Amino acid sequence: MTQPRNTPGGPGALSGAVDLSGLKQRAEATKQQPASPPAGGDTAQPPGSAGAPGDAAPGPAVFDVTEASFQTDVVDRSMERLVVVDLWAEWCGPCKQLSPVLEKLAAESGGAWVLAKVDVDANPRISQLFGVQSIPTIVAIAGGQPVDAFSGALPEPEIKQWLDRLLEALRDKLPGIRAAAEGDSAEPAEEPEDERFTAAEDAFARGDLAAAEAAYQQILDAEPANEQAKAALNQVRFAARAGQADASVIAKADADPSDLDVQLAAADQEVAAQQVDAAFGRLIDVVRRSAGDDRDRAREHLVGLFELFDPADERIAKARRDLASALF
Repeated sequence: MTQPRNTPGGPGALSGAVDLSGLKQRAEATKQQPASPPAGGDTAQPPGSAGAPGDAAPGPAVFDVTEASFQTDVVDRSMERLVVVDLWAEWCGPCKQLSPVLEKLAAESGGAWVLAKVDVDANPRISQLFGVQSIPTIVAIAGGQPVDAFSGALPEPEIKQWLDRLLEALRDKLPGIRAAAEGDSAEPAEEPEDERFTAAEDAFARGDLAAAEAAYQQILDAEPANEQAKAALNQVRFAARAGQADASVIAKADADPSDLDVQLAAADQEVAAQQVDAAFGRLIDVVRRSAGDDRDRAREHLVGLFELFDPADERIAKARRDLASALF
């Protein structure tokens, strides 16, 4: 079993071992904006208004990071609270086992720490920065520097122990940890509404899905890292697909398992009808028995459905494990 790479010096022992300035300069050069908090997991609700998190607000518990957003989303955020970086790849089986556990723990942390997910294939400079030799690799960042790390898919109890030790050691250094531990109930300052999101939400509410999709896409064109807009756009496109499907599509899919388009549409209908496990099971079966482009389409469609829900949802964790089993 792979153990956390802890050192006798404790959480501060890795401090200064990695120079993060290179990615900072790259981020500043590209002028990327930080990701906004993602929408809630309920597929029936449009997302709320966007707003950048303040210094004391924890923001989203789980978010994707790119080379361009690394400075804002990881380094700057780590000045307030612990940031745990999950270096993973789509093809990595152990990553698919570990990531759902980390996502669940982050969602339960109350803002004491956040999970920053890095696709190493899409962001090789970040992988090189940490000298990653295998994945999954997990790096804890505090005060702008890595403080501890481990590699491999550890059991949840061991991960909890690792996190608890870090949070206790860093509590007096990072205000976000202290505030979460003390159950700070102070009301955050109300963020001004983002008129772009208001227009998109209004279009969604009145059933004008084309206008809603265009509005969210316009936000993403200006801010490619805006996670709230990504999640909302995914919801709108799902609603459009589900609304166009034939009511009998599930029966047709059951009668003809070989028709991939019908299987995808049936899964959408099942999610819309709150038959989530049935939808996930259907597409995992398609992945298991298909190959080539059909297999990729089924997998990508399933991953898109995952994104409609809270990452901490137990159904998502189970389906990710089943998908990993079907793929490998």
